[in-house]
Amino acid sequence: MSFMSEFKEFAVKGNVIDLAVGVIIGGAFGKIVDALVNDIIMPVVSKLFGGLDFSNYFIPLAGQTAETLAEAKQAGAVFAYGSFITVALNFLILAFIIFVMVRQINRLKRSAPPPAPAAPPEEVVLLREIRDSLRK
Repeated sequence: MSFMSEFKEFAVKGNVIDLAVGVIIGGAFGKIVDALVNDIIMPVVSKLFGGLDFSNYFIPLAGQTAETLAEAKQAGAVFAYGSFITVALNFLILAFIIFVMVRQINRLKRSAPPPAPAAPPEEVVLLREIRDSLRK
């Protein structure tokens, strides 16, 4: 078997294609969660903590004085813990949403009712009727 035919067989297997689709959808879903965290949740959280912008929480490591994280990064190294808080919150939301989705899918798989038992053959029904009539 040639290298190209082996590669073609590998690439068109269902699992590889499913994985590729999952990665693409995951990337798009990640952008949605980023927007949710950065544009909706973090402004509310920062308002609760005094109106400060989490993305501008940092500790200068090079002794620089700056108002924003961008200015501080231009002047030297910084410990940007506010950005980390935002990314960590983003991860927690994404993990929770995935957990809820998987839980729902598993619940739907379990809740399918078992099929009704098949009706017994005619001979069995007839024999049961004869047995019941003999008991009387």
